[in-house]
Amino acid sequence: MTSPLAERLQHLENHLPPTLEPELSGRLTRMVGLTLECVGCPMVVGDRCLIQGQGLGNVEAEVVGFEDERVYLMPLTAIEGLRPGARVVPLAAASRVPVGPELLGRVVNGTGEPLDNLGPLRAEAQVPLAGNIINPLHRAPVRQSMDVGIRAINSLLTVGQGQRLGLFAGSGVGKSMLLGMMTRFTDADITVVGLIGERGREVKEFIEDILGDEGLARSVVVASPADDSPLMRLRAAMLTTRIAEYFRDQGKRVLLLMDSLTRYAQAQREIALAVGEPPATKGYPPSVFAKLPQLVERTGNAKPGGGSITAFYTVLTEGDDQQDPIADAARAILDGHIVLSRRLAEEGHYPAIDVEASVSRVMPQVTEPAHFAQAQRFKQVYARYQQARDLISVGAYVKGSDSETDFAIEHINDMRAFLRQDLDKSAPFKESVDKLHAAVPERRQARRGASE
Repeated sequence: MTSPLAERLQHLENHLPPTLEPELSGRLTRMVGLTLECVGCPMVVGDRCLIQGQGLGNVEAEVVGFEDERVYLMPLTAIEGLRPGARVVPLAAASRVPVGPELLGRVVNGTGEPLDNLGPLRAEAQVPLAGNIINPLHRAPVRQSMDVGIRAINSLLTVGQGQRLGLFAGSGVGKSMLLGMMTRFTDADITVVGLIGERGREVKEFIEDILGDEGLARSVVVASPADDSPLMRLRAAMLTTRIAEYFRDQGKRVLLLMDSLTRYAQAQREIALAVGEPPATKGYPPSVFAKLPQLVERTGNAKPGGGSITAFYTVLTEGDDQQDPIADAARAILDGHIVLSRRLAEEGHYPAIDVEASVSRVMPQVTEPAHFAQAQRFKQVYARYQQARDLISVGAYVKGSDSETDFAIEHINDMRAFLRQDLDKSAPFKESVDKLHAAVPERRQARRGASE
């Protein structure tokens, strides 16, 4: 005979969820700088958790390492209000991010939350932050050019769909202006812009003044300014890439612009040093150089017949030093580099692209032989003038000493005009190639014209 208590317990048991599990939580034991230590909470690297603070609310953090039973956390938000022994609660399914066409025209932070005061983001899907790795043998080769609307790039440094390029420059040389021009003038279906570690003022100015309403309408902007935590900046770069991957998987031609890859590396350096990783190359731990290719290799072409991600990563060369370790590592893993010259910028030459120091490694595969040959001819003539520039400027060069130099002097003004471009004017691909042929005519034509 069953007792009333047993019957009540049986009745209540029937209303319990079938997979009821206890809620696990840990406690905060140590905080040094931005590094937090937690015990008693089994989590894996990459998991996110909530630290229950006092006064200012809870602090969201992510697991970045562990040692024995101690778990190292890095906060995503401000860390005021934490105390010893604070409760640490794991967050379920926190590594998924919003994606979908609803993101077009929106500005979000590193966690996918809107920053533009346009209401909540109702994305059609939630996907893991880490995308699927594509077998390199299954990727479509880079065989088709992409119009970015910049005359010097379209004609002399032709970009292929699925190519990854670096934009190397010091501060104040015009990187953001060039990115804004490409965003407005490109023929890509969708543009994804990541503003990583930039000044907060520049984020607003880039969106309103450089990008404009026209550019923003078919773009997604992920912004994580310099005052964000290093983990938030890291996640913003990963989210930028993940959104681009989503649209590529939909068959779209995506242009990804990330400003900057250097700030991404610096954020990883801050995290690695905080958890005790030793510095290796000029203060950068080894994990930094492992993270760079992991991020960059996620872009590129999908399988044949699918979409593509054509990526531009700005690389900040401190003091215009092209041998900076991040710049050197980026050059090795990218498919080309475009160098912006401070000298040209100071002369009022915009965009300040140094065509001699720049190269597109896939240009021979995406251009016609006549176009490629004319681009090489342009660079040769331009380089010949630069070699004799000092002699010419002091009047030491005597006309007739070298026929190639004489030809370069004759056409240098046309070449400089060709390389310049107004910020509000687009230069379509075909128009750029046609003007390239006009900028440096064949020498025999020039000689016949001179004899006549």
